Amino acid sequence: MKSLRELYKIGKGPSSSHTMGPQKAAKIFVESNRDASLFDVILYGSLAATGKGHMTDVAIKEVLDKVAPVNIIWRPDVFLPFHPNGMKFIAYSDGKTIKNEWTVYSIGGGALSEGKGEKDMFNSPEVYELNTMTDIMKWCERTGRNYWEYVQLCEDESLWDYLSTVWQTMKQTVERGLKHEGRLPGPLNLPRKAPTYFIKASGYKQSLQTRGLVYAYALAVSEENASGGTIVTAPTCGACGVLPAVLYHVSNGHEFNEAQILHALATAGLVGNIVKQNASISGADVGCQGEVGVACAMASAAACQLFGGSPSQIEYAAEMGLEHHLGMTCDPICGLVQIPCIERNAFAATRALDSNLYAAFSDGSHRVSFDRVVEVMKRTGHDIPSLYKETSEGGLARGFKDDMTDESV
Repeated sequence: MKSLRELYKIGKGPSSSHTMGPQKAAKIFVESNRDASLFDVILYGSLAATGKGHMTDVAIKEVLDKVAPVNIIWRPDVFLPFHPNGMKFIAYSDGKTIKNEWTVYSIGGGALSEGKGEKDMFNSPEVYELNTMTDIMKWCERTGRNYWEYVQLCEDESLWDYLSTVWQTMKQTVERGLKHEGRLPGPLNLPRKAPTYFIKASGYKQSLQTRGLVYAYALAVSEENASGGTIVTAPTCGACGVLPAVLYHVSNGHEFNEAQILHALATAGLVGNIVKQNASISGADVGCQGEVGVACAMASAAACQLFGGSPSQIEYAAEMGLEHHLGMTCDPICGLVQIPCIERNAFAATRALDSNLYAAFSDGSHRVSFDRVVEVMKRTGHDIPSLYKETSEGGLARGFKDDMTDESV
């Protein structure tokens, strides 16, 4: 597995795969084609289907327009074999002669791949010897250590400074989102809800206040993402509200110091990394179970560790967080990371706290392992028709189009 630095990325929303990834690709391509007179960028599959809602064209043009004019060509009907988020960059020397071309894929969480295996330019060092939760849990039990200690063993010392920056960014995003009012960009005219939920939560008794505050924190981050604000992929932009909401809430309500929070971030990152290595965190590849489902598993594990869970209880919490999102489709209305994405972040954050509590009541033993759920999630995601994987052609997105058609009749 790769370093956690490749899972936790700090950048601007609304989509890690549709905004951050394509912009990164454009920056790489332009460096070797600064004398181009024209660019064509062909977007395939899911990138084309929901790219306008995710501002994919805006992100690419922001880079290439500084050198030469850009034509964005949308091909939602064409799915390249390696990944649904394919794109081809073409540079012309005199407006008609091809100077250079490059096919690349945005594979989730802001990561890129050329689909070339060992020859891929995006290959980076493997820093983790163990790649499954089962093997790492056995290591914990054998050594008497916890998951974050395995992270510490594999990563270099500078990781903790990086995770500290990640944590500060997460907190700032929550606090910024709680103060921002108004509507989110796009045709849905969706009003921000985080400030209202935060105010209302203070008026409820303690048991309900907890739920209300967690909702508010998750909404705050997800709404910042939807408006193009700075967030941390955890593991993606579309699921970026879950883990910060849980950590922000428990850090405010309990006397956890920063070191404990960073250790929880490390464990959460390990969970996300295992899924990224053995399945996928791309909504275009496996649906929202790979985004919000994985985020819930990460937050479940983090919370369980903070509240004293054993390695087996932490594994159980993560397993429940992912298991109970199996089969979740990715069907954003109008291709925007708003409906149902924002509410899914809020509900997944509370489900993570429930997973922690449920695991805490157990002794950690259970029949279905986290690794098995990851395997099932991957298989389920590939069985789901592409209609329901970030194309905005099925599910809730299709229902919204039907409603709009009915209203216009």
